[in-house]
Amino acid sequence: MIITQDLSKQFGNLWAVDGVNLRVMPGEVLALLGPNGAGKTTTVRMLTSILKPTRGEAKVAGFDVITEPEKVRASVGVLTEQHGLYGRMKALEYLEFFGQIYNMDINLRRARAAQLLDDFGLTRDAARRIGDFSKGMRQKLALARAMLHDPPVLLLDEPTSAMDPESARLVRDSICELRSGKRAIIICTHNLAEAEELADHIAIIRNGKIIASGSISEIKASTHGPLEYEVKFAFPLNGQDLASVLPEGVEMTGKGETWIRVKTDNPAKSNPLLLRQLLALNYPVVGMREVTRSLEEVYLQAINRTQENAQDV
Repeated sequence: MIITQDLSKQFGNLWAVDGVNLRVMPGEVLALLGPNGAGKTTTVRMLTSILKPTRGEAKVAGFDVITEPEKVRASVGVLTEQHGLYGRMKALEYLEFFGQIYNMDINLRRARAAQLLDDFGLTRDAARRIGDFSKGMRQKLALARAMLHDPPVLLLDEPTSAMDPESARLVRDSICELRSGKRAIIICTHNLAEAEELADHIAIIRNGKIIASGSISEIKASTHGPLEYEVKFAFPLNGQDLASVLPEGVEMTGKGETWIRVKTDNPAKSNPLLLRQLLALNYPVVGMREVTRSLEEVYLQAINRTQENAQDV
């Protein structure tokens, strides 16, 4: 549904996007992660045929972003950082206006507008001017506009920004419901928990280049550094200090009443020694498990590694 090959955009001497390769299949959600200025927004603008690539190519819903821009724009729903809402228009009037732009049948656009306003809890505000809306309400209205024509591709930039927890949950549930065999979604977000919940695949972009990509499990598995393990005990430790009984090469990273966490570079060697020593000292060990790396840890490691490589150059 979305495919790019060497997609690049140059502004003056700056390559804002440089050699980006993406592939999003129907039914998939891709989370595009990266710091401010990494190239996320420029990538989205090229995928919507707003910006013409300097180099490379891209197809969206089967249409070429360079040679078929009108068909691309008709096939995407876009939530941008700057919503472009018309403050003097009323919410229902605004959605109907965009329905006309998309050449939607009058009955269909009115039914879709009413349904989306209801889905996002805005029915009571349908006759209010948008200028009176809160930031969160504007965000929901902009998302409704992006979904109005039921596009096969959704490009969402910070979809839950400025929302209260209840509204953010509503939007995330809506995105989950939008997953289907006929639709592909790209989400640009700084909310890593949200990305982990919604996305099938992750792509991390920095300085215009993709520095890590794959499924969440693949990216976590590729992370370097000591692995962390949690040892669970049957009874509270009552403040006992276990640091002195840890084998060489094992470092404690945290502890609670009935557990400790340790990290090691060589678990095959260190973990059996640790368990043997704890059991010999009559500590009631009931289990040991590897602690799954968080997406935040993976993200920060990828970003920091890129910074270190740039400094070496």
